[in-house]
Amino acid sequence: MTKPCLLSHLPLLGALALLTSSAFADAPKESDYYEITGFPAPEGESIEGGAIELLPHGKIAVCTRRGQIWTIDNAAEYPDKPAKWTLFAEYLHEPLGLAWKDGWLYAVQRPEVTRMRDEDGDGRADIFETVNDDWGINGNYHEYTFGSQFDDEGNIWCALCLTGSFTADSLFRGWILRVSEDGEMTPTASGVRSPGGIGFNFEGDAFYTDNQGAWNGSSSLKWIKPGSFQGNPNGNIYFDFADGKAGNRPVDPPYTEEGSRIVVEREKIENFIPPAVVFPHAKVGNSPTGIAADISDGKFGPFAGQTFVGEQTHSKIHRVFLEKVNGLYQGAMFPFLEGFQSGNIAVRLGEDGNLYTSGSNRGWGARGGMPYHFERVNWTGEVPFEIHEMRAKSDGFELTFTKPIDKATAVDGSFEMEAYTYIYQKAYGSPEVDQVTPKVTVKSVSEDGKSLRLKVEPMTKGHVHALKAGGLKSEDGSVPLLHAEAYYTLNEIPK
Repeated sequence: MTKPCLLSHLPLLGALALLTSSAFADAPKESDYYEITGFPAPEGESIEGGAIELLPHGKIAVCTRRGQIWTIDNAAEYPDKPAKWTLFAEYLHEPLGLAWKDGWLYAVQRPEVTRMRDEDGDGRADIFETVNDDWGINGNYHEYTFGSQFDDEGNIWCALCLTGSFTADSLFRGWILRVSEDGEMTPTASGVRSPGGIGFNFEGDAFYTDNQGAWNGSSSLKWIKPGSFQGNPNGNIYFDFADGKAGNRPVDPPYTEEGSRIVVEREKIENFIPPAVVFPHAKVGNSPTGIAADISDGKFGPFAGQTFVGEQTHSKIHRVFLEKVNGLYQGAMFPFLEGFQSGNIAVRLGEDGNLYTSGSNRGWGARGGMPYHFERVNWTGEVPFEIHEMRAKSDGFELTFTKPIDKATAVDGSFEMEAYTYIYQKAYGSPEVDQVTPKVTVKSVSEDGKSLRLKVEPMTKGHVHALKAGGLKSEDGSVPLLHAEAYYTLNEIPK
């Protein structure tokens, strides 16, 4: 029997390869919709950015883990105009928060909130004043302090990491504190483990990101309701110093060998607020960081009012949709953008639609590979085909889209879902547990093709509901979703 000659099939193989490469070339990419622009650092300097603030006249301020604060002129116009870096201040103690108010630049350092200003107009700070230092610090590497911008009442919110992963060896470690512009400190919430950033959603409510570890099965975005307990009991030893401003000390969670579940313990522990949105560990990232609401009114694309969260280890930025159900925040996180040069820590988005990010890989490696970075993200003007919102309903979820869907693809087979939760325990982290595979059916599709309803059986309170919509296509060009995954944290099921 004659064997077929491989050479005789080379033209066909070549044609198939050409078709395949063409198909990949035509597939939508994140860079089609959002461009990343990297900035060269000042010569000889390391811009390991910990926070970014927007200053008057278009200037940007960035503070670094090495204790410097730099201002940047022409940040929005670079590279059409050269970016001008000016050293505004130095010798600070690892600042991880910046806020501008009434001519003063406020910096949140490990041991205090400091304010500074440039009196003689040479671009460098001349006056430094301690605003508040009513918390403790020792030499432990882990005692970071993250700070927000000012809220509507004139407060900076500060998130204090524990000492290491399991103890609170300095005053108010494991707490959220508020510091007013005139220096008054208010203990606000307990139960914090290892923050990576703190900020506000579009409505002005405060959130912080907490990292996987003791009493945190996975990393998450947490709502800071004043007087709330966030889940880690190590800092509760300082309630006697809070003067009743943070409510009553919550009952400590059970120190059992097998652990428990948050959905169980929040019924027992006073003011226990569950994570608003869980970021499944390793699947979407390992270390969530800075928080920025989209206040650009469409200048940053179709996600106005939603929240963006940095990711240090995976060098990404996530997108988050939040809603309140039965008085609690919950919602979905979506992949948004990857490919940054280092580990994102600071994230800041302005009304002009420019998103700035900066960070570091020191202490924790980052996929970006570089030791530090400062980068800008801009919308290209092209609208990606994405799940816009994912809302919980009594019997499933409602999805909205940035573009009309091809209704022929809105069938049961286009969707799959798994649901799971994590052990609430003093041990470090948790595997995914209590797995459920819900049945997903398409209940209805809107006339305009911009939304649909999914029936999900069962809906499981306290579980992350991980959705894949790989079969959906857009009405224009039959294009797949740019990101087909969504992860909804179901703290409450609507009535």
